[in-house]
Amino acid sequence: MTIKEVQDKIIRLKKEKDICILAHSYEAREILEVADFTGDSYALSKMAASAGNSTVLMCGVRFMAETVKILSPHKKVILSSPVAGCPMAEQFDVETVRALKQEHPDYLVVAYINTTAALKTVCDVCVTSASAVKIVRQLDADNILFIPDCNLGSFVAKQVPEKHIMLVQGGCPVHSAVTAEEAAKARELHPQAELLVHPECIPQVSALADYVGSTSGIMEYAMQSPKKEFIIGTENSIAEHLQYLCPDKTFYTMTTGMICRDMKATTLVDVLRCCEGTGGEVIELDDEAITQARKCIDAMIALGG
Repeated sequence: MTIKEVQDKIIRLKKEKDICILAHSYEAREILEVADFTGDSYALSKMAASAGNSTVLMCGVRFMAETVKILSPHKKVILSSPVAGCPMAEQFDVETVRALKQEHPDYLVVAYINTTAALKTVCDVCVTSASAVKIVRQLDADNILFIPDCNLGSFVAKQVPEKHIMLVQGGCPVHSAVTAEEAAKARELHPQAELLVHPECIPQVSALADYVGSTSGIMEYAMQSPKKEFIIGTENSIAEHLQYLCPDKTFYTMTTGMICRDMKATTLVDVLRCCEGTGGEVIELDDEAITQARKCIDAMIALGG
């Protein structure tokens, strides 16, 4: 079959079987084209909760599918590729976080949404890369333990100096691998371009940027800016997607190595097989895990996240 034939079959099956397809922005273009909703992980979860479909297919990684299940426990949630994990989300276990809380009982534990459902059960409030600064600034606590991304945590600490933010070593292996030298080289190669960087990059890279923000923030900035050239400092697929969305502008990748292998684990054929009922993995969380994990998400929502 051609790509178009596979896409047409997916579109037909999802309508027949009442499936809502979510695709994270880092997925391949041909997958985004058959999705009902695209965007960042938490935005997708909210969209899934508001959709009327009985089944949700998450084209992304495991923690994203878990978050969908937490917010829509009555729905059948399928992860498109069972091997699609997230090294950052899986860096800490529950015992580690509990030990940190015991060592620092006067600290509020703030968890990046990029954490497992299990970790969310022992955290106080969630944040996204877009809402982290806003949420932390509003917290009724001066001492914050931020997990798992020390780079995002460092970015937040600079924006909210009135809080004492303790960081634990961890982060995204794709974003954090980029060096300041690589970022500077990209600027040298494209002197007319603005550099847009995700806060999961190391502080030395973020310091060179014209704009630092979430994936959706980067895309929004590039689409609305009157500028014509941009270096995209997040997963390389975003430069490609933006080129389709803004054909009158030019987008460059910051490095050739910013590729998330877990996001790329899902193929268009995987999506087809999930719709046929022969692929993917149904996400199962017990009621207690959902209840406990939901608390830190509800705390974020209450603070406007």
